[in-house]
Amino acid sequence: MAVEIPVIDLGITGDRPEESTRLRDACVRLGCFRVSGHGVPPALQGEMKDAVRSLFDLPDDAKRRNADIIAGSGYVAPGPANPLYEAFGLCDAAAPADVDAFCTRLDAPPHVRETVRVYAERMHELIVAVASKVATSLGLHGSSFQDWPCQFRMNRYNYTQDSVGSPGVQIHTDSGFLTVLQEDECVGGLEVLDPATGEFVPVDPLPGSFVVNIGDVGTAWSNGRLHNVKHRVQCVAAVPRVSIAMFLLAPKDDRVSAPEAMVDAAHPRRFRDFNYDDYRRLRLSTGERAGEALARMAA
Repeated sequence: MAVEIPVIDLGITGDRPEESTRLRDACVRLGCFRVSGHGVPPALQGEMKDAVRSLFDLPDDAKRRNADIIAGSGYVAPGPANPLYEAFGLCDAAAPADVDAFCTRLDAPPHVRETVRVYAERMHELIVAVASKVATSLGLHGSSFQDWPCQFRMNRYNYTQDSVGSPGVQIHTDSGFLTVLQEDECVGGLEVLDPATGEFVPVDPLPGSFVVNIGDVGTAWSNGRLHNVKHRVQCVAAVPRVSIAMFLLAPKDDRVSAPEAMVDAAHPRRFRDFNYDDYRRLRLSTGERAGEALARMAA
């Protein structure tokens, strides 16, 4: 029987302990859940999808002006590993200057610029709130993620009839703490690995909600409690698929370390402290993007 992706109502997690427990269980066992009650208006979600589609309609030379700020943060063109996939990157969506610079490089028209700005603000608020609730579910009250950098990744999968059944993006984990994803409400294909069965299960679209994935930094920061979920995207229909991801990366000083409250006699420190940018470069240079690189950080 396929695993069901839990839906967590953010509006009640602070009032109902059982909802916080469901959140913790989802993070620990599967590393993936949905959030409802998040306060991001459906109209804004739709406007952002339209804005992203318009950016992908730009000529290739214009797209390439979205250059890397840190390794792997800029435009990704279709390539041998993922020939159906392309993406824009915005290095720190929590920094208004970075959002403005992204739009300026792409000569985004005023309405697109305004949509990206407002969406980035709302998504930053959401991802900080989700991370705080995850920390609280583990017993860490008062953890602040407000200053952690957040990367945007706007994805398009250029599917055709011939590509149905093939991978859109290969198996990977996310490198950061956690990811909040707005899916394509019309086209599925996202799959996560159920660690209990070792099988991939579909994450079918649920309009209005967001999918949250725990990443490698989340596992290291929690001293192994949070599960960094492996996931992939499969082509299930011959239509373009668009998704928008916000990644909460790592502490502003770039030092990833489990808080002392996460370490005790029953839970000895599993990972040594590491620099996030160095870890990101390691994943890129080795091609170890499905959690294997994290094993190199073992204490």
